[in-house]
Amino acid sequence: MKNVLPAIFILTVLFTACSKKESPGFAEDQDIKMHYDTTAVDSFSTGAVSVDIARKIRMSSPQYLDSVKQAKKLAEEEKKLKAELEKENKAKLDDEKKKAEAEKKSKAAETPATHETKAE
Repeated sequence: MKNVLPAIFILTVLFTACSKKESPGFAEDQDIKMHYDTTAVDSFSTGAVSVDIARKIRMSSPQYLDSVKQAKKLAEEEKKLKAELEKENKAKLDDEKKKAEAEKKSKAAETPATHETKAE
């Protein structure tokens, strides 16, 4: 009897310690699936194209060439508008300078004339 109680105790400890336990928060049954917006293509499979060749194809497409032409036209138009604005601004500045010089000359011409009349 004395040996039976410790033997039962040891057997229960061994069964509980050796039983398969699942750690909390992790389930092996869950299958992790990654969702990608692209499909992997083997570089040696049919239809696989290198990055350089794909770039050349895109650059030679009519849409790309049209967009390049349109971008050049827009850049030229912007340059023309800037040049016209600069010409207008220069013309305005020249007119303002001429007016300021004319005013200075007229004031200079008026000032000595008034001094002469006062002195007489």
